[in-house]
Amino acid sequence: MTGTTTTTGTAMTGTATTGITAARTAVITGLGVLAPTGLGAEAYWAATSAGQCAIGPITHYDAGAYPLTVGGQLPGFDVGAHVERRWVVQTDRFTHIALAAAQLALDDAALDPARLPPYGMGVVTASCAGGVDFGQREIQGLWTEGPGAVGPYQSIAWFYAASTGQISIRHGLKGPCGVLVTDEAGGLDALAHAAREIGRGRAAMLAGGAEAPYAPFSLACQYGHGLLSGQRDPSRAYLPFSASAGGFVPAEGGAMLVVEEASAARERGATPRAVIAGHASTFTGAFRPGPSAEGLARAAALALAEAGRSAADVDVVFADALGTPEADRAEAEALRILFGPRAAAVPVAAPKAGTGRAYAGSAALDTACAVLSMEQGLIPPVPNLTDPAHDLDLVRGTARRADLKTVLILARGLYGGNSALVLTRP
Repeated sequence: MTGTTTTTGTAMTGTATTGITAARTAVITGLGVLAPTGLGAEAYWAATSAGQCAIGPITHYDAGAYPLTVGGQLPGFDVGAHVERRWVVQTDRFTHIALAAAQLALDDAALDPARLPPYGMGVVTASCAGGVDFGQREIQGLWTEGPGAVGPYQSIAWFYAASTGQISIRHGLKGPCGVLVTDEAGGLDALAHAAREIGRGRAAMLAGGAEAPYAPFSLACQYGHGLLSGQRDPSRAYLPFSASAGGFVPAEGGAMLVVEEASAARERGATPRAVIAGHASTFTGAFRPGPSAEGLARAAALALAEAGRSAADVDVVFADALGTPEADRAEAEALRILFGPRAAAVPVAAPKAGTGRAYAGSAALDTACAVLSMEQGLIPPVPNLTDPAHDLDLVRGTARRADLKTVLILARGLYGGNSALVLTRP
């Protein structure tokens, strides 16, 4: 992995960016998961592989007066049990989630950053919403009590980079640190960025995405894109690839993953769980899900080429699954462009249908789910999907046994970014 290669596409697909090579193999060794379906990778996988849906009434604030009343919330997330008070008061809930997930990932990988070279480990996160809950409280204080009610931490707690900074401080990570704001695609882009840093000589990276988008002013902004579901029945609110699809519901949560150089991981006794083999991104324009078909297919093809794989090698696709009729048609078309006649036979998973769409956190959750799927040889079913509307092999009902060697993960940002990540079995 020596750098970044940029390939210019057509006017429709825009610029495609890739950059992972095999000079130093980047592998995933640790998973830190916080999802509405479970806290921790084990609980998350048990619920997801069983096809459970955790979407329910929003309780974070009184949602009765708003069009959106259901979503995905973390079950019993005790911030104080995961994050020291001095960081809790300085940061927003999305950073609390990222801090907790990062610690879970390090524990899962049995990796102590203090045992690495001083500049050997860094962190990169992705966020779409930022610190909206913290910001809501400060804005209300400003409105009701004046400027003196606004605390000094407002200047940093809302900021997208807050999670990266706080994780770096907490664990003493002095290597490359960054944040990506590429909407839902950010979770994949962050992992690819981490893999590139492994290629440049870093020993390890923490990477992923976390979101906590529930605040009245934040939801008011989200209504503006016109993609949120108005359904009040949790079991019918988010039905990607269904004839009943009518938008998505947001969720809080996300995942952080430990990415290491393969030989170094093995030398310290860690077991590589998946190889980050390829990645690519394209751009097709904001709020244009129709044109995303070609751009998403191009990102997938470039990512597979970078991984040294072809479309024929893909064993399962973890779909973006936006959940609107136009967006779902475009993604189905992208798979037909990519796979040709085989499109109807490639298994498709959409685990976020059971959690809600946690923006940048969802792509990181999908990646964690893909790792677990490869390890267990099991593709999780799409919850509540009883009336599929597309000629795709959507896994539904119960989980499906499969020998998974190559996994393709797709993500689209609302503002036009399309990303694809390829994982292979070590």
